[in-house]
Amino acid sequence: MTPGIADRPLMPIEDFEELADVAPDHVRLEYVDGRVRTKDPLSVEDFEELERRAPETVRLEYINGKLEVKAMPDGNHREIFVRLQEQCMQHRPDLRVYGESGVRTEAYRKGRARTDGAVALKGHFKGHGEWSASNGILMAVEITSHDRDTNQRDRIDKPVGYAAVDIPVYLLIGRDSSTVVVYSEPRDGRYQQKAAHSWGSPVELPEPLGFTLDTEELKDYAD
Repeated sequence: MTPGIADRPLMPIEDFEELADVAPDHVRLEYVDGRVRTKDPLSVEDFEELERRAPETVRLEYINGKLEVKAMPDGNHREIFVRLQEQCMQHRPDLRVYGESGVRTEAYRKGRARTDGAVALKGHFKGHGEWSASNGILMAVEITSHDRDTNQRDRIDKPVGYAAVDIPVYLLIGRDSSTVVVYSEPRDGRYQQKAAHSWGSPVELPEPLGFTLDTEELKDYAD
């Protein structure tokens, strides 16, 4: 029987062993129920060092003071991202959707989120390091993956983290629900507006984007 989402390990044991081998001496990792955790509190500085050493098959984030593993994108995930890129550039030639962008998030920028996409003016990230401040990012984009942590990560933790640093719009493309959710108007660490749309419906992106997404093609990538 094929295991369901709840039964799948978020990180294969082979990836954990490789990560543990390269971790700084004072960062102690453990593998519990398919997840990687730290035995001791992890500072932002220790996280950044661990992330720099991580193998290419492992994507790490630091959310709510905890080490998190983000699932690697599959083919449908990548196709959805490319479709979003195409539409953004058609409507706003001055914009780009930057994939796999590291962003400082949460209150006092203590979080480190690796967005599926960050929408900004062309050339915005020139000269930036691995983890960029949120200033100038017009929209953060996440596309859900088929792992058991996607609901907590993308629907609960990420809206709080992105709103806390005043990213104007957060776009969540939910593959598990066939919906597109637009969060906007960040204030006091929360998005004040949230609008959900079924795949196939036009999706209005508020300012500073100011254009409408055609989501009909997303139906081709339902899984």
